[in-house]
Amino acid sequence: MRDLILDVRRLSKSYATVHGELTVLHQVSFGLEAGETMAILGPSGSGKTTLLGLCAGLDRPSEGSVSVNGVELTEQDEDGLAQLRNDQIGFIFQNFQLLPTLTALENVMVPLELRGEPAGERATELLDQVGLGDRVDHYPVQLSGGEQQRVAIARAFINRPRLLFADEPTGNLDGATAEVIRELLFEIHGRAEASLVMVTHDESLARRTGKILRLANGRVVAEELV
Repeated sequence: MRDLILDVRRLSKSYATVHGELTVLHQVSFGLEAGETMAILGPSGSGKTTLLGLCAGLDRPSEGSVSVNGVELTEQDEDGLAQLRNDQIGFIFQNFQLLPTLTALENVMVPLELRGEPAGERATELLDQVGLGDRVDHYPVQLSGGEQQRVAIARAFINRPRLLFADEPTGNLDGATAEVIRELLFEIHGRAEASLVMVTHDESLARRTGKILRLANGRVVAEELV
C-alpha cells in the first residue's frame, strides 16, 4: 500500500444558486505520496481553487472524502480542522493574505504562536532565507507584491508542514518577480522536504513538479507523471 500523505476519493462540491444546484467538482480522486509534488492545471472555472481548499480543510465537500496523513477531514469539527492545518499544513495564497496590522516578522510568527511555541528565531531565519532579513519590521503596505509573497512563503513553512498547498503563488506578480518567487518556492520546499500541491495556469511551472492533474469543468481529464 502506498504511503499517501493526501488521499482524495470521489470528491464533489456543489452550491445552491438562484438557478438551482451548481456542481463545481465531480467525483475527483487522486493520491499524493509523502515527498511528492503535484500541479493542478486547468482553465479558469475548472474547479482548481475549490479542490485545493477542500484538500486543505478550508471548505467541506458535498460528497467524498479527503485524508491528510491518515486523518479524515470530513470527520473533524472546526477545531479539529484548525488544529490539523496548524500542525501539518502550510498554505500560500495568490493574494498573500497577510495581516495588515502586523509586521513581516509578526505575520510569519502567527502559526507557531497559535501553538504556544517560541516563534521569533525561526521566523527571523525564514525571512533571511527569503531575502527579507532587512524588512522584518515593515508592514505589508510597505512591501511590494513580490516581497509580500516572500513573507507568505516564510509563513507557510514556519510550522514545518508535512503538506504544502499553493494557490497560483505567482498569479499576481509581474514576469520577472514571478520567476524569482518560483525559484524561491522550490528552493525552500526542497529544504523542508514537504509534499507540495500547487494550482497554476503556467504549464512550464507545472512541469517542475512530479505529476500533473488536469481539470476541466470540475472533472479530472488527465493525470500525468512529469
